[in-house]
Amino acid sequence: MDFRACLSVVMPVYNEESSLDLILGRVLARAEVGELIAVDDCSRDGSKSILTRWAATDQRVKVVSHARNQGKGAALRSGIAAATMPLVIIQDADLEYDPDEYPKLIEPILDGRADAVFGSRFRGGDACRVLYYWHSVGNRVLTTLSNMMTNINLTDMETCYKVFRRELIQGIRLCENRFGFEPEVTAKIARSGARLYEVSISYDGRTYAEGKKIGWRDGVRAIWCILKYNLVKTS
Repeated sequence: MDFRACLSVVMPVYNEESSLDLILGRVLARAEVGELIAVDDCSRDGSKSILTRWAATDQRVKVVSHARNQGKGAALRSGIAAATMPLVIIQDADLEYDPDEYPKLIEPILDGRADAVFGSRFRGGDACRVLYYWHSVGNRVLTTLSNMMTNINLTDMETCYKVFRRELIQGIRLCENRFGFEPEVTAKIARSGARLYEVSISYDGRTYAEGKKIGWRDGVRAIWCILKYNLVKTS
């Protein structure tokens, strides 16, 4: 597989005008990116106009628009369905995750060792911003519960950075509209028998004042999704 232009980057966007120009520039600077599918989830700020401007100047940028806000999971479904490159990676529209780490994320797949790769903020070896203690505890609890259900040994189930062979992820029926996407896709990837790897990544987390959206209700929903998609064998 060619290392260059092998990636479909799927980016859910909801009210991210403050960071959008910068993250789009960083993603499109990567030679691995064959297309960037930005899904505007009915933003109320200037995000859509920023996406439209970039699409007019770079043919790799494809904009999908939702007529009403549906959530991150719904935006990811739309973007994944539109992907055409051999590999699909999820990229948030803020600046928490660094596109310069694409090479090490896709390497296990390009080498023929993996079908999917998760980037871990907890494996060590990379810089991570120090933020909320209870968020880190919650992430580890959710990952542990997920591992108990899936019988795989992830360290960071809730990570944004997930890479898949396109035929693998497009062959999975996804249902969750919000942040329940993470435990759902993990359960279904594990059940598929796909070869899954983890690599360490850096993390420049943001505060709620800086625009962080996930909350405690999403944590409760994640527990429900872990149980639902592991105990009830949905497709």
